[in-house]
Amino acid sequence: MCCTDMALAYVEAHASWSAANTKPSLERDYTAFMTRGPDGTTRAAFAVEGIRCASCMNAIERGLADLPGVAAARLNFSDRRLAVTWRPEAEPDVAAVLSALDALGFRAQLFDPGRHSDAETAETKRLITALAVAGFASMNVMLLAISVWAGNVSDMTSENRDLFHWIQAVIALPAAAYAGRPFYEGAFRGLRAGRVTMDFPITLGVVLTLVMSVVESLSGATHAYFDGAVMLLFFLLIGRVLEQSMRRRTRMLAENLAALRSEGATVVDADGSLRDVPASELVPGARILVRPGERIPADGVVERGMSDLDHSLVTGETAAVSVSGGDSVFAGALNGNGALTVRVTAAAGASLLDEVETLMRRALEARSRALVLADRATRLYVPLVHAAAALTLAGWLAAGAGWHTALLSAVAVLIVTCPCALGLAIPAVQVVSAGALFREGVLLNDGTALERFAEIDTIVFDKTGTLTLPEPSLTHGDRDETGALSVAARLALSSRHPMAAALAKAADGAEPFPDAQEAAGLGVRAIVEAVELRLGSARFCGAEAEAAAALADNPDASVICFRAGDAPPIVFPVHQALRPQAAEVVGALLSSDRRVMILSGDRASAVEAVAARLGVAEWEAGLTPREKIARIESLQRAGRRVLMVGDGLNDAPALAAAHASLSPVTAAHVSQAAADALFLGRSLTPVLAVLDAGTRARRLMLQNLWFSAAYNLLAVPLAAAGCLTPLIAALAMSGSSVIVTLNALRARASSAGVRPAPVAITGRPASPPAIPLLQGHP
Repeated sequence: MCCTDMALAYVEAHASWSAANTKPSLERDYTAFMTRGPDGTTRAAFAVEGIRCASCMNAIERGLADLPGVAAARLNFSDRRLAVTWRPEAEPDVAAVLSALDALGFRAQLFDPGRHSDAETAETKRLITALAVAGFASMNVMLLAISVWAGNVSDMTSENRDLFHWIQAVIALPAAAYAGRPFYEGAFRGLRAGRVTMDFPITLGVVLTLVMSVVESLSGATHAYFDGAVMLLFFLLIGRVLEQSMRRRTRMLAENLAALRSEGATVVDADGSLRDVPASELVPGARILVRPGERIPADGVVERGMSDLDHSLVTGETAAVSVSGGDSVFAGALNGNGALTVRVTAAAGASLLDEVETLMRRALEARSRALVLADRATRLYVPLVHAAAALTLAGWLAAGAGWHTALLSAVAVLIVTCPCALGLAIPAVQVVSAGALFREGVLLNDGTALERFAEIDTIVFDKTGTLTLPEPSLTHGDRDETGALSVAARLALSSRHPMAAALAKAADGAEPFPDAQEAAGLGVRAIVEAVELRLGSARFCGAEAEAAAALADNPDASVICFRAGDAPPIVFPVHQALRPQAAEVVGALLSSDRRVMILSGDRASAVEAVAARLGVAEWEAGLTPREKIARIESLQRAGRRVLMVGDGLNDAPALAAAHASLSPVTAAHVSQAAADALFLGRSLTPVLAVLDAGTRARRLMLQNLWFSAAYNLLAVPLAAAGCLTPLIAALAMSGSSVIVTLNALRARASSAGVRPAPVAITGRPASPPAIPLLQGHP
């Protein structure tokens, strides 16, 4: 029976015993720590202590998956946070999860950011103190050991050698007892739970080395190995401290996001009165006042006021972004110099800030195929290393060697085979890559996508909102020779149509016409000074001929028409401009021998114009979602690895069908859920970033796995043959972990190719933005 199966059996027995023997106790209310998903599932997060390797992760996830009602349990190795999801029909049982974790030998509590940060700080201090003790002991013991080594080949007397050995013992024994506590405690907790963890072989190796050294000193032997024990602890603690530091740096992104949150909000009631409420109580439709210097507590649309915002979370650009009526703003943005009245569009867990945090969490919880392979290898570690050490001991004894030589070689095998390098091989690369992509403006929705991004040879783009910017703009700017634009813009303030938003920007603080009425699907009308004003479709305004002529001149544009009474109608061409550096990005993709296509549901003339500007030879227009999927599946049957880049509701099925997928953060929520990654800002350069990061991550993962395998294939035979002392084994094991970690840090390298231009974002119209009422007169 493997150690994991023993652990599962122990959990079941422990649960049965607890049910039969536990006395009734006061029930706790855990509802404040739970969140309910749109699919009816319930989720809770736990902070778990004692996680050391992939086998610990596997034991926890498998153990909790068998609990009644649990749909999934996923442990984030980078911050030791466990996410447990219960099925919709199940009653969440937090106590059962805590009890099961305790039975497995892990301390846990419901995740509280403040308490978790304090606990992490305390653990970091403990590890650094232990490292300092081990380092001090190592330096002094090594000085004494070098003197003994030199004396053994010169004229050192046995009395002096014994004295030096006992001085080493006086330094090493208390230092090892203190500095090794993180490993001893982990081994003890595992044994108490019926599990043998990776801390156990380390503890066994250190204890046996120290016991052997004491015995050797008592017998006046030539060699003692106090130096090997303390050096092993010193290098292991270096790895633990570096690991702790890496986890902290990785979480800084998420912690920075949490720091962007505003805890309170000022609500503007219908009578104009103000009241302060917690930000968690805001609901869509509420009107809030954001004063200068405050952070915006929820996503929304500016109703009144003008200001400069720090929108760096969305744009990646530190320059202030000017906003006014009709512009979208996001939770976490810092208001600059003006008061804003904002109508909330998303709050209480649904804001962009929440989406970013959730996506980062998902990316770090995901498992890649390489990590699954590493998990399986690490699960075999404990039985295999114990078997190797036992065979080494038996082999030396059978060959006629004494207990001293046999035990020394077995201890070297225990030390040299510590799988720290294998356990870090994949998670370290994933964590560093996720952070590097975040700095490039990309949020991983699925950590396993890194390997798939590396395999891409075909990129399929949607046009509207993907190759082009999501917000429309007037083709000819805000020129208003006839004065019609300013009148049409005031009328557009009463429309919710996305194209009307392009006209509404030209209103320049004016108020909408009173009594304006919108005809669904047609346009908006108003009576002004006995003249009927109309704004909307060509048919609604009687401007079919004028619209056709405008479309002929602007094949990639749409039109919105305006008519005042019997005067000739005026047509305003509206278009979506190409994303910044779109041509450079497409050119870079084509030059890398990748195939680039445009599959769009838009009309042929508009798609053809964009394809011509970008130099894309393969394009199709007027496609339905089903037809897009058919094209992608046809490419994949032909052996192509397709990256789909799209943003609309009609792109969601194609995003899910592609080998890998990418969406702008302005995409509809369904498309965001279907995409493997989202990119922030207006530039298209993140497409190059994900492909480059995927290629680099896969290469580093394979390098780490091959190095870990080669290290063990070389080190184990040497240790079993007696060629490695415990000191040399400790140096070799620690060096392998350092090499793997340093190799993973190479994933931080910036993506090659086109760099994004600093462009500001003013909205995220995942749904048609409401045109607010503005104060002022033209």
